[in-house]
Amino acid sequence: MKFLYYGCLLITLISSDVYANSCNIEVQVGDNMNFVPAALTVSAAVCKTVTINLTHTGSLPRNAMGHNWVLSATENAQGAAQEGWSAGLENQYLKPADIRVIANTKIIGGGESDSVSFNLSDLKVGGDYTFFCSFVGHFAMMKGTFTIAE
Repeated sequence: MKFLYYGCLLITLISSDVYANSCNIEVQVGDNMNFVPAALTVSAAVCKTVTINLTHTGSLPRNAMGHNWVLSATENAQGAAQEGWSAGLENQYLKPADIRVIANTKIIGGGESDSVSFNLSDLKVGGDYTFFCSFVGHFAMMKGTFTIAE
């Protein structure tokens, strides 16, 4: 029983937060509207550039249940998401040239993937960053923390 408990605890910890010793991070989304993992930590000492590889494991098309990965300072995330909804799917539901958006992938549907790379030098160690999906209405459920460690 003890083995089962610790195994479940380990799986929970692994699935909820990823410390990226690698600068190349795999993130999955699906028709259930969540990010796996739900939190990311990268090391500024190890990574100068980070690449997020987003994969949609669901089956619904991008216009019905599309998802993207968008990074912003936490204080700007909700505004960037909500103001982007009027920009439309062709603009990834992000206001064109929105300076609040640090990095973003394209909106993808079931079976698709996209990647984005960005430089950590413009971000602060210990800064308050949030990643989210900008598809209309998804912000409430689809967001996570992005932490930069030394």
